[in-house]
Amino acid sequence: MKEIYLDNSATTRVCKAAAQKALEIMTENYGNPSSLHSRGLRAEHELTAARRIIASSLGSAPEEIVFTSGGTEGNNTAVSGAAHALARRGKRIVTTAIEHSSVLEMMQQLEKEGFEVIYLRPDESGRVSEASVREAVTRDTILVSMMAVNNETGAVQPIGCVSRIIKAASSPALFHCDAVQAFMKMPVIPKKYGIDLMTVSGHKIHAPKGAGALYIRRGARILPLHYGGMQERKLRPGTEPLPAICAMGAAVSSLSADKDRTGKIRELCGIFRSRLMQTEGIVLNSDESCLPYIINFSVPGIRSETLLHYLAEREIYVSSGSACAKGHKSHVLTAMGLSAERTDSALRISFSAENTAEDADMLVQSLENAVKTLARAVKR
Repeated sequence: MKEIYLDNSATTRVCKAAAQKALEIMTENYGNPSSLHSRGLRAEHELTAARRIIASSLGSAPEEIVFTSGGTEGNNTAVSGAAHALARRGKRIVTTAIEHSSVLEMMQQLEKEGFEVIYLRPDESGRVSEASVREAVTRDTILVSMMAVNNETGAVQPIGCVSRIIKAASSPALFHCDAVQAFMKMPVIPKKYGIDLMTVSGHKIHAPKGAGALYIRRGARILPLHYGGMQERKLRPGTEPLPAICAMGAAVSSLSADKDRTGKIRELCGIFRSRLMQTEGIVLNSDESCLPYIINFSVPGIRSETLLHYLAEREIYVSSGSACAKGHKSHVLTAMGLSAERTDSALRISFSAENTAEDADMLVQSLENAVKTLARAVKR
């Protein structure tokens, strides 16, 4: 039986170019980039090359890129670092109710420290309105944190309005954007959108786990989350995970060279959406304006976990929500105002260029069988 992997928003298979680069760094160019001898200098050159690749993909300068261990650390560093750096100028923070847990849990910690956090709620399509952002941002707002693409539904958020609203409010706020699900899937150029801080991650784009990057606009100041070394401008001290970082650079280069990828994913998404809409008992939670890499749907009457395991037994791998939520009820779908029945029966499928139209046929066929089999079992 062919494995069908449709959980690429959780993590991706490492591409050949990234795997080969990681192996090369681990076995041939294994020096510490901070060492002053020749092997250390060669390792530093590799680190610099990877930094330039990531910077180029974001239309930024290499010195604006700080390497992290991934999206969670990047989000934590950006949100905490910005809030504490600007605490003397205000205590108000604006975010959304549908952010990744690495943002929301840091916001909860900041609330314990006396910060006021405003959580903007989305409409039933999963989008936060520009009007709600405009109403929330005031003169004493010091940070706005909004994701580019929601990790559960694929809903694209109005990040283009945030910088303008901050300026119109005469606010000192920094604008942080979690672009983990958007990176290399849609154009998110920080300077174009007026983004001060932006988080990206490697393992969502066919690089190994353990490497990510935080864009920090030149002139933007944040405080470090960790202490203990000079690496990464003292914002992320400790020896850099060079194999993962260089592999991330290789993955970015590989994706950049694949000019047909976006069109293929859009076509594939259309096929999946069409097949799902024709399947009795399925309700889509992601509309056509969402990023084509993600489709969220519900099978009312059958719990997510039950259906997920049914598919996994047939080697079809999907998700019941964010991988970091570990099966907990979706705060995203709840914030969208969906019924408990739809929320409890929701699944997410997420694509890579490795997926095919045949995968759509196999998924829908298995879902049709599941609806008949599991729904009958529930009625008993």
